[in-house]
Amino acid sequence: MSKSIVKNTKKKLDRGTLSGKGPAHYTFNSFFAGIGGFDLGFEEAGISPAYHCEINKYCNSVLKRHWPGVPNGFDINSVDPIELPDADVWCGGFPCQDVSVARGWLGRDGLKGKNSGLFYPFLSLIKKRLPKVVIIENVTGLLNSHGGKDFKIIISSLTSLGYGVAWRVMNARYFGAPQSRPRVFICAWKDNVRLALKTLYEKEKSPTLKNARKGFLTLSECIKSGVIVPQVGYCLAATSGRHTGTDWSRTYVAYSDKARRLTPSECEGLQGFPPGWTLPETKFHLNDEDIDTLRYHAIGNAVCVPVVKWIAERIVLGLSGKFNNFNVKFTERHSVQKNIADSFFEFNKSSVKEWNNCQDTETDKIRWKTGGAAFKDWCFESKVSPSPSNPIETKLIKVIEKGTIENKYFLSPNAATGILRRVNKQGRKLFKPLYKALEKLSSKSKHSEAKKVS
Repeated sequence: MSKSIVKNTKKKLDRGTLSGKGPAHYTFNSFFAGIGGFDLGFEEAGISPAYHCEINKYCNSVLKRHWPGVPNGFDINSVDPIELPDADVWCGGFPCQDVSVARGWLGRDGLKGKNSGLFYPFLSLIKKRLPKVVIIENVTGLLNSHGGKDFKIIISSLTSLGYGVAWRVMNARYFGAPQSRPRVFICAWKDNVRLALKTLYEKEKSPTLKNARKGFLTLSECIKSGVIVPQVGYCLAATSGRHTGTDWSRTYVAYSDKARRLTPSECEGLQGFPPGWTLPETKFHLNDEDIDTLRYHAIGNAVCVPVVKWIAERIVLGLSGKFNNFNVKFTERHSVQKNIADSFFEFNKSSVKEWNNCQDTETDKIRWKTGGAAFKDWCFESKVSPSPSNPIETKLIKVIEKGTIENKYFLSPNAATGILRRVNKQGRKLFKPLYKALEKLSSKSKHSEAKKVS
């Protein structure tokens, strides 16, 4: 481990020991906490953690290292709502495996699955305690899981409890993280749809985003270290990091004649964590390779910190009464649409509908747009920008390690051959310097095979 990682890790550990004793006036309870993406983002905005709930032992070790004084629940099915500390905000990204399109369109169990179905015990806890604000994050596949019915269950469940609900697809690449990571965020605010909207939306217009793919293909390099990477990385996935030669859609680091996977520390940077954040407590003993696998999985499952911080800062404004109010007459459909459109540019072309017009049958599909809000018996939605009004752009090169990288992170010639085979078969367009590096690396495999034959 490099000295810089040790230094950053120690700094964060020292900060963690003071959790709950700082100047923050507000607190949050974190469910499905993982390695603390929500927790770090909220804390950086001035909201202190009061409770964690996380079932994974490795992730718990990471949480305990950073927040040793925060109580932790293990299985959400066994949490006693009476024992939960009072907190202004509850947050959680319930497991996405059963709603993610990564499993294929036909292989998703949605909220009926054993993983994503953990939304229901979370909802049960919300019903019994009714926190002021609830923030939920998940993959965009949640919008169309089971023909849109799963998303309707979530939104209508919250509105039936008296929450005003807003949702928005937000992409981390526009919030200060150099990876394309679109995720849907849901903000539920007790008895107040205005504040739910103000948490996720600004009055100002977001920029028109064109040619988003260009960032994956535009060169960014560090001449001194020989590293060549694109400006923006692909979305991090919860993988082991090992190479099979079939996975072309990862972010790789290219050199003139070789290529490698991202290190765990670089992946932490892509998600907005400091280097070494995912190292566990010292008593958690595993060999380096196993620790790497756990780190890759945990980082890929995490919530992106810069996006959470942006949202959390707006929650603080709402809790402190610093948001300017705006008037909406919920009794009149036309008034709802006009007032919302006047208050938020993103909803100039929104459509308003009654919940009873959203009823579904076994064959109906509800096509949810990327942004919207719901309260009582109505909801409205619009296609919205995944970017804030002032995008924060960070280049991938900034999180790339500049020192010596261990050999275990570099691709073998056989892995390079496998990646190229799949890229060419599917007609994909790869970052040009990476493609050239893979070709050179692959040629070594062919040369080795030729020597064996001769």
